[in-house]
Amino acid sequence: MATNTAISVQHISKSYGNFKAVDDLTFDVYGGEVFALLGPNGSGKTTTIRMILDILRPDAGVIQVLGGPITDATKDRIGYLPEERGLYRNVPVLEMMSYLGRLKGLSGNDAKKRSLALLEKLELAEHAKKKISELSKGMQQKVQFAVTVLHDPALIIIDEPFSGLDPVNTLVIKALLLEFRDKGGAVVMSTHQMQQVEEMCNRLLMIHRGQQRLYGPLEDIRKQYAQHAIIVEGEGNWSSLPGVIRVEQAQNGARESDHQAMLYLDAQTSPDAVLAAIASSRQMNIRRFELAVPDLNEIFIRVVEGERHAQ
Repeated sequence: MATNTAISVQHISKSYGNFKAVDDLTFDVYGGEVFALLGPNGSGKTTTIRMILDILRPDAGVIQVLGGPITDATKDRIGYLPEERGLYRNVPVLEMMSYLGRLKGLSGNDAKKRSLALLEKLELAEHAKKKISELSKGMQQKVQFAVTVLHDPALIIIDEPFSGLDPVNTLVIKALLLEFRDKGGAVVMSTHQMQQVEEMCNRLLMIHRGQQRLYGPLEDIRKQYAQHAIIVEGEGNWSSLPGVIRVEQAQNGARESDHQAMLYLDAQTSPDAVLAAIASSRQMNIRRFELAVPDLNEIFIRVVEGERHAQ
């Protein structure tokens, strides 16, 4: 296995009775990337994460984490933030963090120093002596994140990391995750917030009904679902262009010559040909020209809804 491969999953399956929760999944996660694990509720994401963490054993297939089969030593190099948060509510923040750091192999002194440094970074230093129960939901979420990265893991697995956070604190957590990635760490992020995936993730795996539906670099997947159309912004009689079979305006009530429009092309016409035609026209002026590539939220809906209609 390559040295930068943080997780290698080969043909894993898991059933509960007659229900197949995970069905022949294969994927890799690399150091220095944020990897998104996506899927609708009940798709098999949580079962997959639990098998990676050795909480559950697969019925078939092989999982390697940080260079080999998962061991107790390997687990100490993983940071896990589950969707069901688990903090000791009646213990002071600093005391609890130091205790959990020691459980991960840190000395008492290192655990306290790292805890204080993280609390300072997360703007929680003044709350170090408060009990968890005395903190807001957003503050508790930040403490939970701090516990996840306290022992300087090589791999972080996080489930809905931005749940309960306001936009400012979302930016704080995002910056810390990207800093971790830039230092060579691997991040597996399970979330329903597609905007965060588009902003942060290098590659993704989408599973549905326990099976792989999408896998690979985010930009490659978006291009796979691109329509044979272009988006233009400017002034011009777009429907007069060779190869344009339909024009849709993005501005309600606007004339065709104004603002942003979607130009649908026939199968024989390339976007480059349309751009060349616009450039050679004296009656057209463009400020924006790009392929009509859908966002990840639209792709997610198309995949899930498409399978429902196919049943």
